[in-house]
Amino acid sequence: MAIQLLVTNRNLQIQGDPIDGWTSLDCTKRFNEPASGSVELPARPEIMSLLQPGNRLLVVRDGAIWCAGPMEIPQDWAWSIGASSEPDPGQVTVNFSDDLAYIAGYVTWPLPANAWTAQPTASQRQIFTTNSETIIRTLVNENCGPGALAARQIPSLVLDAVAGVGTTTSVSTRFEALLDCCRRVAIDGGKIGFRTRQDTATNQIKFGCYAPADKTKTARFSTGLGNLRSIAYKQSAPTVTHALVAGNESASPSQAFVEVANATAASTWYRVEKYVDASPDNDTNGELTSAGNVELAEGSSPVELATVTVDTDDLKAGRDFDLGDKVTIELPTGLEVADVVRSIHLQASPRGGEYVTSLVGSPEATSDPQMVRLIRELGRRLGRLEAK
Repeated sequence: MAIQLLVTNRNLQIQGDPIDGWTSLDCTKRFNEPASGSVELPARPEIMSLLQPGNRLLVVRDGAIWCAGPMEIPQDWAWSIGASSEPDPGQVTVNFSDDLAYIAGYVTWPLPANAWTAQPTASQRQIFTTNSETIIRTLVNENCGPGALAARQIPSLVLDAVAGVGTTTSVSTRFEALLDCCRRVAIDGGKIGFRTRQDTATNQIKFGCYAPADKTKTARFSTGLGNLRSIAYKQSAPTVTHALVAGNESASPSQAFVEVANATAASTWYRVEKYVDASPDNDTNGELTSAGNVELAEGSSPVELATVTVDTDDLKAGRDFDLGDKVTIELPTGLEVADVVRSIHLQASPRGGEYVTSLVGSPEATSDPQMVRLIRELGRRLGRLEAK
């Protein structure tokens, strides 16, 4: 195990020396979502001086950046006489994310080039029949990237090179969480991925899209291969097989209705209807169909695989497979399941070494609590309501 911790300021300039003496590291990277992590450190003065608001933490694993982003809680420290198990000056816990967390703090403006006081009433930002990568890059650029208003620009954030991925889709959005909107576009536009990366050569945070790879033949996990410590498998019935999408009820001459179905899921399981309230007037540009496709993708026969994998010389997380890639898990029953890597969880300590867990499954195979998913859905519905 070779893990190094570095601190930078918001301009990506390294502050001080690499942090030593850390006792525990926990970091989860997620597909199309910000990462989350924590690290326990000795509260020595030279370390505490680095744990300041606005600074970032870099987790470097085997010479490559594993995770890099802002410290969301730079200092979680407490001490009292007789209560601390740590010698003076005690222990401090730092909570951090990756740079997608910056973007997660923004919402989509109907007219991003206008000041907040000049935003229109009941209007949306609409991009029709366009490649999904182009839509995602446009939304990020105009809301928080180099093309945004100066006050909304994220320092050092630029667009990465065009990857040439994705399919055609459409989007209408208004005051929606920016990353939630990007996820909707990514799902309906070819199930592509997006991420940030720190480019040490240019000293920039680069946001870009990518096409997850099919590694079902090369990234295989089983007890027989010796790269699987434990596995938990769960398959659930679909939460929706027929998305009943309704457009703007005040549209002229009449309200539009579109039904989008997953016939395979319905015949395998049973029919499950879900009403989807969408804001577009009609489906001329496929917006109502897109809304239905997203609902189906998020609720079709969730398969969840929680695996504890072991890095080997031949197969290593972050090197041989990564977020969004499709891998194969062989169950002890003989069944093989191929699905997408949704998250990779790294736990490490200087004495205990590394412990890597991968969550594999459909979009609903997530470690997020139901309340988090509900809040996202409510936020999206409020945006639609505001546009009517």
